[in-house]
Parts: sequence; C-alpha cells; structure tokens
Amino acid sequence: MNIKSNIPNFLTICNLLCGLVSVTLVLEGNIVMAAVFIFIAGVFDYLDGTAARLLKAKSLLGKELDSLGDVVSFGVAPGIIIYQLLSSSCALSSNFLERSHIVPYFALLIPVCSAIRLAKFNLDIRQEENFIGLPTPGNAMFFASIPLIIHLQSRVFSIIPLDFMATFFSNTRVLTILTVFFSYLLISELRLFSMKFKTVDWKSNQVRYIFLIISILLLLLFSISAIPLIIAAYILLSLGFQRNI
Repeated sequence: MNIKSNIPNFLTICNLLCGLVSVTLVLEGNIVMAAVFIFIAGVFDYLDGTAARLLKAKSLLGKELDSLGDVVSFGVAPGIIIYQLLSSSCALSSNFLERSHIVPYFALLIPVCSAIRLAKFNLDIRQEENFIGLPTPGNAMFFASIPLIIHLQSRVFSIIPLDFMATFFSNTRVLTILTVFFSYLLISELRLFSMKFKTVDWKSNQVRYIFLIISILLLLLFSISAIPLIIAAYILLSLGFQRNI
C-alpha cells in the first residue's frame, strides 16, 4: 500500500466526516457547531487538493471521492442547516404558505444544485483554470455563516457592529430568496476566478490580490459577519473582471 498516494484521499475522507458530523449536529439541535464543521471541512477540502498537487498523487479515485465528500459537506450539510433555520422561522410566521411548512423544502435546492455543480465540474474542461458557476465550498460557507451571525454576532467583537445582519438573515423571505438565488448561481454559466496562483506578479493576479485585500479588510471590520460579504465580493469581482477570466 502506497501511503504517500493515499494522503490526499485521507484528507478527503476527513472532509466527508466533517460533513457527516455537521448533519448529525443539526439533528441534535446544535446548529452553530454544525456550521463550524462546514468550515473545518473547507480546510480539509483545500488541503487534499494541495497535497495531491505537491505529492503528485492525483488519481481518478481521489477525484470521485472528492466530489462525493463535497456533496455531503458543501451540499447536504448546509442544506440541512438552512432547512432547520427556515423551519424555525416558519413556525413563528402568520403567513399561511410559511406555516404550511412548504417553504423550508426550498433548502433542498442547495444539495441538489451542488450535486449538479460538482458533476459538471468533473466533466467540464473549461474549468481547469477558473470556475463556471459558484464553487460549492463558497456557497456552503455563505450559508454556514448565517447561523453564526444569528447566534454569535453579539458575542464577537467587530469594529463596526452589524446587529441588523442577524435580523436580516433571520427573515424567512430573505433566506428563501437567497437560497434560490445562490442555488441558481451554482449551476449557472457565470465565470468566476479561482484562487490558484501560478505566478506572484500583479498583472496576472490582479483580481486575486484585490479580493484578498478586500477580504482582510472586511474581516477586520465585521468579524464573522464579513463571511457573506466576502462571498458577495467574490461574485462581484468576478463580474467586473469577466474579460480576464
């Protein structure tokens, strides 16, 4: 057994396990820790690709395993989290459609569109350099940040308080619209830049450096509330630099 070639696969399995833990935590009612495990899964997702490149251990097995892990960690897990948030908000609503418990099922668009996105990524040779459609980790982190903002915003220091963001993301209609919109972005033909640096020069990586600078500033100003803003900045920068992607 070649241990070296299986290191990336081990990291991918860690990603998958984090996704499974996230789902079980939602079922246990611990939605905040469920969201945290999605971010941990994101770290393992980054490490498995990096390890595969550095060790030259890319394989067809690893490619398929990575997609399966991502479906759980960045599709099913955030979908279950948003389903729970929508269920809780609908239970308090006076709107008939919301109280009939139909609205929470919109959250299932997240795992469905994530699965389609990942299948397209494995087949689409146009995505070797950049992305077409919002990457599933970015989408998952957008939605995983919502319970953190709702439950932890008042406990985390930020230079600019954004208490209204907790109220904004707690709104059933806002959350439903965001779910549908971001699910569409997953399977859209929108071109988005990747964070792969082939060189360190400014000209070739202008959009990446601008994004890093904006992300750092947002984190310093808004703490955890910066996460959805960073994802929004990523999308807007991609739209602004379409000719270079």
